[in-house]
Amino acid sequence: MRDALAHLGQRWRQSLQLRVVTTTMLLGLLVVSALGGVLYQQIARGLESDKIDTSQSEALALAAQAQTTWDNSTATSVDDLDQAARDIMTRLLAAPGSNPSRYVVMSRSVGNDSDIVLATLRSGVLDLSVVSPELQAAVAASPGRQQTQMSEVTLGGENLPAFIVGSVVEVPNAGPYDLYFIYPLGQEVATMDLITNSFVIAGLTLTLLVGAVAWVVTRQVVAPVRRAGEVAQRLSAGKLNERMPSRGEDDLALLATSFNAMADSLQSQIRQLEGLSAVQQRFVSDVSHELRTPLTTIRMAVDVIHDSRTGFDHSVARSAELLAGELDRFEELLADLLEISRFDAGAAALDVETVDLRSPLRRVVEATRPLADRRGSVVTLHVPDEPAEAEVDERRVERILRNLVVNAIEHGEGRPVDIHVGVGSDAVAVVVEDHGVGLRPGEAANVFTRFWRADPARARTTGGTGLGLSISLEDARLHHGWLQAWGERGVGSRFRLTLPQRAGATLHGSPLPLSPNEEP
Repeated sequence: MRDALAHLGQRWRQSLQLRVVTTTMLLGLLVVSALGGVLYQQIARGLESDKIDTSQSEALALAAQAQTTWDNSTATSVDDLDQAARDIMTRLLAAPGSNPSRYVVMSRSVGNDSDIVLATLRSGVLDLSVVSPELQAAVAASPGRQQTQMSEVTLGGENLPAFIVGSVVEVPNAGPYDLYFIYPLGQEVATMDLITNSFVIAGLTLTLLVGAVAWVVTRQVVAPVRRAGEVAQRLSAGKLNERMPSRGEDDLALLATSFNAMADSLQSQIRQLEGLSAVQQRFVSDVSHELRTPLTTIRMAVDVIHDSRTGFDHSVARSAELLAGELDRFEELLADLLEISRFDAGAAALDVETVDLRSPLRRVVEATRPLADRRGSVVTLHVPDEPAEAEVDERRVERILRNLVVNAIEHGEGRPVDIHVGVGSDAVAVVVEDHGVGLRPGEAANVFTRFWRADPARARTTGGTGLGLSISLEDARLHHGWLQAWGERGVGSRFRLTLPQRAGATLHGSPLPLSPNEEP
């Protein structure tokens, strides 16, 4: 059931047509229910009012007929009076045009002190028990007026509402007697049940018809929008020649025409950008390769000059040292540009093998120790006892780690640098943490941008090219991994590298936290 509910919820979120049709049907059902309720109440009140008026008129006429019969009666004894009462009861039931569902009860009035007591009569299953004491008291208090009451009676095991009309007749020698006419509303209840069933069937049918109409109407609108979404997905997948079919001259046709015009414009601009990007990549690649030949010659000449600097004047010897250092930086920049051009061209590939990340980390820490000593930073490696193995390209991963450690030392301002290694169920992670200047809000997203510097006025002391972190990010993405940065001004920075243990696997989390205050 949970799966079914989840599928239904997903379908509800994804289908505009389903939401529109369902909402229309619900609103239609609400309107039909409200209208049916109002009509039901009006019909019920009309039937009840008509029944009351008819019953009162009939009861008044029958009570007058009964009084006339009593006035003309010559009976004096109890037996004769009882017989006369039974005869009158029979005439009342057989009166022309009378209601066949009417019940009549005659009983001695409250306060009648005559010595002659007649038997209480009833015309059917209903007797004096259905008449409330309040109605009996009201009839006795106002013998010249009809008294009415709505009550409930039981007929055939079914509870029905009933209208009771009470009046008083004077029996010769026996005093006042109450005459009650009981009118069960069984026919009216049956009529209202029929009307209710008709309303329900008509309401459901109308709701379904409204839903069908809404489905047809929304399909005419949703289908082109759905086609536009499918075409947009294919465009985003790189199929730039996809277009929407356009028919007619209505608003949807205008949408299709505008969408196709937008797609044409995007295709043209993307092709222009691809052309410019290809030219740029070719330029960088060609320039980098072309510079290698003269750079080799310059390197040979600089090495000869640098080796002979002891015989030069002090200023010339210093110039030779500066020339050699800047040439080293130029060669590093050239190598980084070539690597970036490979990433841009999509030519970078992995040479995957199972590697314990503790080994390249130890090599990186040892290689950067002279730089750390010069900067006054102590690099501490925190590694677990268990192997931190992953299927990676060791050369690229070691380059990432070296860039991160060098960056931490350079910006650590002589404070300690800590390197943490974590192993999870399906991933390994390395966090390089410094306690230097840190990063301002928003700078963590810019540190991997090519040639970006947090402080442009800050001089590079380690000969960096400005491409190290960019290359590291591309290397991490090539492994389907994450390279993330966190920093706080005056607290320091943390860089986290997370790699899947299996090549090509998808990461779902990292065994180490990115910031000191969060869980991994």
